[in-house]
Amino acid sequence: MKSTYTAYTAIIIMALSCANGNQSAEQKSSDNSFPALTQESKKLPLEKLKLPAGFKIEVYAEVQDARSMALSPSGVLYVGNRDKDKVYAVKDTDGDFKADKKWIVASGLNSPNGVAFKDGDLYIAEINKITKLPKIESNLAAPPKPVVINDEYPTEGHHGWKYIAFGPDGKLYVPVGAPCNICESKDEIFASITRVNADGSGREVFVHGVRNTVGFTWHPETKELWFTDNGRDMLGDDTPSCELNVASKKGQHFGYPYCHEGAIKDPEFGSKRACNEFVSPVDKLGPHVAPLGLKFYTGKQFPTQYKNQVFVAEHGSWNRSKKIGYNVTLVKVANNKVSGHEKFIEGWLDDATQKSWGRPVDVLLLPDGSMLISDDQANVIYRVSYKG
Repeated sequence: MKSTYTAYTAIIIMALSCANGNQSAEQKSSDNSFPALTQESKKLPLEKLKLPAGFKIEVYAEVQDARSMALSPSGVLYVGNRDKDKVYAVKDTDGDFKADKKWIVASGLNSPNGVAFKDGDLYIAEINKITKLPKIESNLAAPPKPVVINDEYPTEGHHGWKYIAFGPDGKLYVPVGAPCNICESKDEIFASITRVNADGSGREVFVHGVRNTVGFTWHPETKELWFTDNGRDMLGDDTPSCELNVASKKGQHFGYPYCHEGAIKDPEFGSKRACNEFVSPVDKLGPHVAPLGLKFYTGKQFPTQYKNQVFVAEHGSWNRSKKIGYNVTLVKVANNKVSGHEKFIEGWLDDATQKSWGRPVDVLLLPDGSMLISDDQANVIYRVSYKG
């Protein structure tokens, strides 16, 4: 009888042990949250990343296909993705600068790349529509059903994923990429940045001639819109450069598909218009580096030379014979003029093997002045801090 009891107890203990050992990173807690960090991210070779002296990079959270980010006043970070169908929320609940809780707040969506937060509501950009989750802050465990505010955007998937953000004017800015590598569209909404009211009404084209922007922000002093633009493909390894642009007023045209990087006429469409008709980029970031998210540094943690400078996430080239990009770039700005750029973080790409283990997507500042960077290849969000 004793041996039977002992054997039975051993089986129960083994079963419980296996259950705990096989607990998925997606296993829910009592409030429907998941662990935001597991052992998986510890496998990343962070030691390969090179930063200026005094800076440190760590994993803040694990998020599958992490793309655009938006931070709420209460400290909840919302993260969209391009290749999957979900939007996540993560939060550092104990103040150790590492997220410990993660929720799925929306699923079954069509490339929900863009997220924006305003007045307690989370806005999500899919390919052809903008939805919002009302009062999401108090409903993370049981998110509300998305409410459509505008479903009149094009359905084309080519450059159809969107970055969105609210501007100083209270309007939601929504880009519409060109539905091709290079083409002349009859509908003016393509290759543009549009804007709508917070309720989805009043859509208008703000600027034209933008091939594919997946990141924009506003200058902290002038309030002008700064945005990245991905240059066209199939003109060789070194042409054209991807761009950093400034939109100072509504109605400006930035050249696509007629003129690239300010001065290069397109071989197919360049004869139709002169390059001097368009707004030239304020910086040429390099050919095929795929610049995406960007932010002005307005925090107080980094040294003073970084104040009001621009950090750009470069996703990296995909069709260049030798890959480049895969960095976070620092663009130097003085008196609203760009004087040049340099690498701020590098090491996600091994130049010798041409293999990458990470691809930066978006950048965002935390209230303490540290910086978050999303990575859709490593499936994480990093935190960069400074301690001189």
